[in-house]
Amino acid sequence: MAKMQVDTKLIRELADMLNETDLTEIEVEDGDLKIKLSRGGKAVHVAHAPMAAAPAAPAAEAPAAAPVVAAADHPGTIFSPMVGTIYTSPDPTSDPFIKVGDKVSAGQTILIVEAMKVMNQIHAAKAGTVKAILVENEQPVEYGEALVIIE
Repeated sequence: MAKMQVDTKLIRELADMLNETDLTEIEVEDGDLKIKLSRGGKAVHVAHAPMAAAPAAPAAEAPAAAPVVAAADHPGTIFSPMVGTIYTSPDPTSDPFIKVGDKVSAGQTILIVEAMKVMNQIHAAKAGTVKAILVENEQPVEYGEALVIIE
């Protein structure tokens, strides 16, 4: 198998462009080379277009897995009310507002979304336990993006 040559300079330039333009994703194709950079998940994908392949043998039937509830469908999901930048603590030197496993009360501040230089507090809609934090500090977020799951 041939070793894939990756143009790291191009990837760095695309990453800089991602930061400068405040985009969340860039995808570039050149022939059979495809590069996709995205923010948030911190994923960088570099792939060659697939060649025609021989049909695969049928796979054995896998045992049924328990259904996974998407964050958007979970009744305890807190969504971003606006586009902005997430802050997980009141200032850079403070501890985060919440951690997974923390008990929160209704109305408690759990995050801040900065939009147009205004710090908007995000409050827990109900009391419960923080099951998942779906964003990272200083991450850009979109309106309606899932932020936290509280059960």
